[in-house]
Amino acid sequence: MLMRSWQPFTEIETMRQQLDKVFDQLATTKDKSEATWMPAVEFVDAGDNFLLKAQLPGINPKDIDVQVTREAISISGERRCENTNKKSGYVRSEFRYGKFHRLLTLPTHIQNDCVQAEYKDGILMLTLPKVAEARNKVVKINLAQTAETPTNPALEQANQ
Repeated sequence: MLMRSWQPFTEIETMRQQLDKVFDQLATTKDKSEATWMPAVEFVDAGDNFLLKAQLPGINPKDIDVQVTREAISISGERRCENTNKKSGYVRSEFRYGKFHRLLTLPTHIQNDCVQAEYKDGILMLTLPKVAEARNKVVKINLAQTAETPTNPALEQANQ
């Protein structure tokens, strides 16, 4: 008798992949003016800046439109199909073609006139400097002074 152990993580991953396919099919639209897919992104708070990476493999930089406001980032464009010949011999293709769009709202305002962009190896990387008010400021608190002169009347009474 062959015993097989239950592998919940494998089954969960299989279910996730099946759900992704269902949602991909629902997201595909008949109207070519609408976006048909969204690029994957990584968003990191790096102190004085936010770093945003977007996966856009095989897309010509001239087909990418990036718009940045103080509150949000919009990345859109189109990945064009390389071979439009119906007799291409494809058996299966899981590449995503067509228009894409991704809109991200930012947790704090940025200096949108100082954004730096780099596109290398199919990865778009944006460096988004935060406005001065949103940056992490370090303030030194003098604990010795507060211990000597309590400002809370309840603490003064408790010490007596």
